Amino acid sequence: MINTSALSPHARADVLAQALPYIRRYHGKTMVIKYGGNAMTDPALQAAFAEDVVLLKLVGINPVVVHGGGPQIEAALARVGKQGHFIQGMRVTDAETMEVVEWVLAGEVQQDIVGLINQAGGKAVGLTGRDGGLIRATQLKLPDVQNPAVLHDLGQVGDIQAIDPSVVRALQDDQFIPVVSPIGFGERNESYNINADVVAARLAVALQAEKLLMLTNIPGVLGKDGQLLPELTARQIDDLIQNGAISGGMIPKISGALDAAKSGVHAVHIIDGRVPHAMLLEVLSDQAFGTMVTNGANCAKISSVTF
Repeated sequence: MINTSALSPHARADVLAQALPYIRRYHGKTMVIKYGGNAMTDPALQAAFAEDVVLLKLVGINPVVVHGGGPQIEAALARVGKQGHFIQGMRVTDAETMEVVEWVLAGEVQQDIVGLINQAGGKAVGLTGRDGGLIRATQLKLPDVQNPAVLHDLGQVGDIQAIDPSVVRALQDDQFIPVVSPIGFGERNESYNINADVVAARLAVALQAEKLLMLTNIPGVLGKDGQLLPELTARQIDDLIQNGAISGGMIPKISGALDAAKSGVHAVHIIDGRVPHAMLLEVLSDQAFGTMVTNGANCAKISSVTF
């Protein structure tokens, strides 16, 4: 947990008192957490993340974790002599790559996360899109950013057709913490690799989540000048994509965040996952980390924090 050993008893009590209004506000609410970046590979950050998730559950908030695993997939592909290829931030996935993606995400990575959360005192359960018919998908044809008439064939990369969150809700009701791998299934039971940011955003909408928290490797969304943008609206996002400030892997992340904000998720935060306990501080304090994406209507701004 956050180290409070240097704090006086009064200071510790003050920390708890400041968290109380947020605990009351979010008690019983669902928060979907996209877990990726350095927070997944640094042991200290892994432990901090698991502790944060367990604490959120203990105070009555319902966390749902959706994880990525890009570095782990790249390492596994290298071991079998393959090199990853991306188009607009999406991994091109042939049949052999899909096999690697499945055993890395639904096996190695998912079970590591489940184990960390359980070790921290929680009760985590791993899911893929097949479990309970959670994620149905078809093959994605990706429009080119510069010329939408051009469609990129990405192989077994999925476009989500429907999400049935029944299995997630059932686990939440029994006080479990769902950990979802971004793998969908098609009408012929074929597997699809789906961008984890997209899965997290769509699942947040399906669950009517209070917040979508997206942990990443940067302080938030940066402008052309390299400065943090504490809040973004749809129009600003379009401008940033056009001028190249948002590119590559940030495109599906920011697009998913905007779709979630437009579809009823009350707040979407892109958070610096390299900061220990940044997620907990975002939820249970008045400190703000990263960028908040809004639909442009009636959303309070957040302030940036210097580390």
